[in-house]
Amino acid sequence: MKALISVSDKRGLKEFASSLVDLGWEIIATGGTMRMLQESGIAVTSISDVTGFPEICDGRVKTLHPKIHGGLLGRRDLPDHLAQLDANGIEFIDMVVVNLYPFKATIEKEGCTLEDAVENIDIGGPSMLRSAAKNFRDVTVVCSPDDYHEVLREIRETGNTLPETRFRLSAKAYTHTALYEACIAEYMREKAGLEEKLFLNFDLVQTLRYGENPHQKASFYRSEDEASYSVAHACQKGGKELSYNNIQDANAALAIVREFEEPFCVALKHMNPCGAAIGETIEQAWKRAYEADKVSIYGGIVAFNREVSKAVAEGLKPIFLEIVIAPSFSPEALKVLASKKNLRLLEVKMDGSKNHDLQYTGICGGLLVQETDGTTKEITAAMCVTGPAPSASILRDMNFGWKIVKHVKSNAIVVVKDGATAGVGAGQMNRVGSAKIALEQAADNGIFDGLVLASDGFLPFDDTVTLAAEHGVVAIVQPGGSIRDEDCVKKAEEKGIIMAMTGMRHFKH
Repeated sequence: MKALISVSDKRGLKEFASSLVDLGWEIIATGGTMRMLQESGIAVTSISDVTGFPEICDGRVKTLHPKIHGGLLGRRDLPDHLAQLDANGIEFIDMVVVNLYPFKATIEKEGCTLEDAVENIDIGGPSMLRSAAKNFRDVTVVCSPDDYHEVLREIRETGNTLPETRFRLSAKAYTHTALYEACIAEYMREKAGLEEKLFLNFDLVQTLRYGENPHQKASFYRSEDEASYSVAHACQKGGKELSYNNIQDANAALAIVREFEEPFCVALKHMNPCGAAIGETIEQAWKRAYEADKVSIYGGIVAFNREVSKAVAEGLKPIFLEIVIAPSFSPEALKVLASKKNLRLLEVKMDGSKNHDLQYTGICGGLLVQETDGTTKEITAAMCVTGPAPSASILRDMNFGWKIVKHVKSNAIVVVKDGATAGVGAGQMNRVGSAKIALEQAADNGIFDGLVLASDGFLPFDDTVTLAAEHGVVAIVQPGGSIRDEDCVKKAEEKGIIMAMTGMRHFKH
């Protein structure tokens, strides 16, 4: 039995190759792999001794030879194949252990040039993997050190790998080469200015019990690269398995959390914030967020941008919640929440990264792709189109409300006071309808003055301004851009309301 080995990832290779030799296998290897095995005292045959041809072109050509691919592709159940191999002095190769040049790692290095990238495009490796994978009935193909243990176990127990294992490893090899080629294609296409293809690479995290509803099947995938503010890369500290809706809600909560540097807490339900607040401490932020809407938080999730303390945990414990998200939990907080067996606790990396990821939305027969809405303008007095200039506290609330309304389903209106939400109007078919919901909620909370109103899109009519004045709104922040902006400005001046226009909208469908 012969095994051909040529790897870039040499983890566990010495032990694997040594075990194969002990089991009676002959090892064939290329360049650097051969030298490493020889230095470890493992008997190995050079690829050049098999082909009768030297490695040439700086190693670009070494395994592209009939004595290699004939040995891999020849079918052992066909007499014609056997005769042709025998006539040409070609021997079977029973196993290929190959992983490819580190193309992805190369292009991610600072200062990588096109020439550097091209020299790390593997040619012989994918060819050998594909040949071996095609002939899986007789050839074992191993492209990951993670499979060494299972392969050796089966050889020790049965004399060879099992047919079902060879088929599974064949599928893994095709996946390995497909992802490798996609990475190269993506890089080269970007350099060439080609955009008509999209390559996606996500790994399965788990098969979910169901999707949005029990009759819908669903799975959860994550990107290969670790990201900040990502539920996909969170560490779950307790509670039940995450559901489809849990993941959606957690993702929405983290998008809001990443807006804030000061201690911040948001309670969220059905991907909309129901209570949010900043504070001098995380304990204060939590208390004010909870008091903003004690009803809607039931069955929702809560997210923080600071460690959850024992005091916060004691406030969370009596409430029925699905998830609590934070960068960390104190040991005392974990102890307090341990009695809530079903409560999911997620620790999420929050390093202040503001990278703009891509957002994918599936439609029937297609896919929409856009940059995430990662930019939030700071509201300044210069944006105000009415007088007088806002005070520091009003300007702070304008910025707070603008950051929150951005993450509310359109049409969205949020009213805030003193760094906390007072009312949230989400997803209505007209903007004044959302305003009514938000302002009535503020009134129900006993807040009738000093409010700041934020709108994710422009005000199409001055009716929202009139309604706002009736409910104690002192300032409005909106994108502007309506043909009736002048009417809204005049109404705001008439009612003594400060109005700022940002020039940027934040629709969220």
